[in-house]
Amino acid sequence: MTAAVSTLAVSKPSVIAALTPIMAVVLVAFLVIGLGLPVLPLHVHQTLGFGTILVGCVTGSQFAASLFSRFWSGHTSDFHGPKVAVIVGLAGSSVAGVIYLLSLYAVPNPTISVIMLLVGRGVLGAAESFIITGATVWGLARVGATNAGKVIAWMGTAMFAAFAGGAPIGVAIYGRYGFAGTAAATALAPLVTLALVALLQGVTPERREHHGMLSVVGKIWMPGLGAAFSSIGFGVILSFATLLFTTHGWTPIWLAFTSYAGALIVARLVFGHLPDKIGGARVALACALIEVVGLACMGLASSVVLAAIGAALTGLGYALVFPALGADAVRRAPPQSRGMAMGAYTACLDLALGASGPLLGLVANHTGFSDAFLVSSFCVLCVIPIALRLK
Repeated sequence: MTAAVSTLAVSKPSVIAALTPIMAVVLVAFLVIGLGLPVLPLHVHQTLGFGTILVGCVTGSQFAASLFSRFWSGHTSDFHGPKVAVIVGLAGSSVAGVIYLLSLYAVPNPTISVIMLLVGRGVLGAAESFIITGATVWGLARVGATNAGKVIAWMGTAMFAAFAGGAPIGVAIYGRYGFAGTAAATALAPLVTLALVALLQGVTPERREHHGMLSVVGKIWMPGLGAAFSSIGFGVILSFATLLFTTHGWTPIWLAFTSYAGALIVARLVFGHLPDKIGGARVALACALIEVVGLACMGLASSVVLAAIGAALTGLGYALVFPALGADAVRRAPPQSRGMAMGAYTACLDLALGASGPLLGLVANHTGFSDAFLVSSFCVLCVIPIALRLK
């Protein structure tokens, strides 16, 4: 990206026009990733006959690969341009689909088949990292760092919308064509998206000296730490919301995630401009408190209505905490290293999701699922002193 592009003041309609095609790429790319989320556990458990531990390993391998590829994807965006990073990610998604297809030939030998699935999930996780990091840096190059909060919020909105839409589509494909249909869609859809990317104008990366990884981490570690604490609320929703509902006999069990995702998407679309307008630290401070109230409400809920309201408040709060702190991280990083900065910042989310699941699982195992949400609310409280320091 050039310095001129990075500092250009852009009017709101121009921002929308500049980001829409990139958001479309993210939407389609993550729709493909979302196809496999609900059906892979069924395939591993029912078709291959493995237990829940291996199911967790297969589903979790994608997030582990995302974590380890964040800096690589950021480096690619900085040195070769974000368009190249997105293309690499889409190609990787297609390769993952091909590996899925090949694993079907090994179904008579379930061990080999599941190993191939683990490899495919790992490739898909790395591809996800390249796509979202490249798309975010691409958006920043188009509209400038002054709109960093908006870019992060809107790209995340496209990603969450894709996950929400990909799950039912994946279930429908699996019900009609089996896992072969899911694998074929995963292999072919990214190739169609590549045609859209080819039409978009790329960005020439700056040729100035790039900062090392440790230097960049040193600049963004504080907002990254805040993002990690705030993401624990997201993690407990993903891991234990349906189990909380099942334990209490509340239905429908998907209501918590739907309330969370719906509130998050609406908040980012309506209020996504606030971090750029009034400051990321101020927004993070207020929204972290909302997230804390939402998690506490879920932990103390005595009815499905209160639990759903708590989930919605959690989504409303987290919706702006992550992009608000991300905008601060972007502005702290040198312009020529923003890809690496976004990779490092997003890695904080991966770490939080990876570490909080097992730890909160221990809490839930000993004292119940409600307490897991209460503990999460105290963890999110740690965002407040960090936001005050940044402010």
